[in-house]
Amino acid sequence: QVQLVESGGGLVQAGGSLRLTCAASRRMFTNNGMGWFRQAPGKEREFVASISWNSGSTRYADSVKGRFTISRDNAKNTLTLEMDSLNPEDPAIYYCAAARGASAAVTVTSYAYWGQGTQVTVSS
Repeated sequence: QVQLVESGGGLVQAGGSLRLTCAASRRMFTNNGMGWFRQAPGKEREFVASISWNSGSTRYADSVKGRFTISRDNAKNTLTLEMDSLNPEDPAIYYCAAARGASAAVTVTSYAYWGQGTQVTVSS
């Protein structure tokens, strides 16, 4: 069974950093684009960042550009999101997802597999 498992969430002060990691259960994701999304209470799930199958292309939401960095290690089946300068707009459950195709997709419907999410909380 396909599994995506996120880790690394937690509580951090405003201005601080966190690293989220997603472990994939099988190597099929080496041919798939991968992404991070987030969902705050009462809001829709929104795109955060994505990366193509070979790391050749990355895309970011305007709200995180310059602060977050997405990367992947296909040999280890892992996806990482480095989050710096966290602010009160960033708290949410963060989800790792595997796309249907190979590109760095930005829409929820472009993704076929989802992790269970990890909570990120920012204290002011």
